[in-house]
Amino acid sequence: MSLRLVLITAISSLAVNKLRAGLTLLGIVIGVAAVISLLSIGRGAQDAITERIQTLGTNLLFIRPGGTTQGGVFGGQGSASTLTLEDAFALQDAVMAPSVKAVAPELGTSGQIVAGRENTFTQITGVTPEYQFVRESTVASGQFITRTHVDRSSQVAVLGSSVAEDLFGFRDPVGQPVRVNGRQFIVVGVLESKGGGFFGSFDDQVVVPITTVYNRLSSSRTAQGGVSVQTINVQVNDVGSMDDAMNEVSTVLRIRHRITGDDDFTVSSQQETIETLEETTNTFIVFLGAIAGISLLVGGIGIMNIMLVSVTERTREIGIRKAMGAKRRDIMLQFLSEASLLSLGGGGLGLALGALLSWFLNDRTLGGQSFQTSFSGDFAVLALVVGAGIGLFFGIYPAMRAAKLHPIDALRYE
Repeated sequence: MSLRLVLITAISSLAVNKLRAGLTLLGIVIGVAAVISLLSIGRGAQDAITERIQTLGTNLLFIRPGGTTQGGVFGGQGSASTLTLEDAFALQDAVMAPSVKAVAPELGTSGQIVAGRENTFTQITGVTPEYQFVRESTVASGQFITRTHVDRSSQVAVLGSSVAEDLFGFRDPVGQPVRVNGRQFIVVGVLESKGGGFFGSFDDQVVVPITTVYNRLSSSRTAQGGVSVQTINVQVNDVGSMDDAMNEVSTVLRIRHRITGDDDFTVSSQQETIETLEETTNTFIVFLGAIAGISLLVGGIGIMNIMLVSVTERTREIGIRKAMGAKRRDIMLQFLSEASLLSLGGGGLGLALGALLSWFLNDRTLGGQSFQTSFSGDFAVLALVVGAGIGLFFGIYPAMRAAKLHPIDALRYE
């Protein structure tokens, strides 16, 4: 039997029961569309978070205290006060750390910010002027923290965009007084919105001079008496120098801390953060695809059910064809072709519907949640291959059952 004749026969057999075939087709359509749309949402979320982190710069190193084993207990990142302002200044040495372009230490706390009748509780980040360029923080109005502010421990503040909106609405906050943990500060600038990040929102913070945090808001010293910092952000000359910079930074800190055993600090890169995030979100995407795949499984069971019904209804037809010389493989091929047409047709329609849903949901806000989708060709190929595979898998048993029918018994069937 030629392939053309097999296809014509399969289409004719399906056309006899249009409603039944259509409902079976609908199960595959829904399954494929669900897989594609959910995978697109997951990939879109991954791309959005990765892009947001990359806007901070990929040539960044983060040095945090901790990473030592003290008394048999491992100290995690940020669990010890081992980094100081002097450490940050030492990393700017062009001889010891030639791969380092700029250094920006951070000292954070939290507190109540009050402006008139409005107030909010937010993160307070103590920084130096280099922070603006290392972390690519653009000022929307006013100015950023200056060296003079740091030297004088000035009570000035640069507001994140969401904090400025919460406290002042549409008014310009620059030059206005605010109270930070009961102390009066003057707003000298407002940062442009950067959106949320992997470690929280960069808009929901107040930036002040690092010396002001230490002297006015949250005094903290190391065991040796140095001014403690929570993070040292290091900007490397270029991405290709990341490994050299990590070695140089580690060497400088080991010398300063007189370390002969385990480090009392941890050095990580922005790229490591992105890779860790991608691993996490890939698991999330696979989980979404697996959930959507359940609907494909249900659609495959529907194909098996309809093909078994078809075999029962067409028992006499199978007997007549076998009596006229049709071989077992011809009968099996006929029913497999019908199952494949259902699965491939449903896969094609599901692909179109899934792509349409991905386009419709992109940049849409539903229930207060903004969706960003990312449709790619590998999703389409995966959905079609899986859809066709499910059709063949669930169509094999009915086809084998039809092929095994004895022609005499089939002709006697009422």
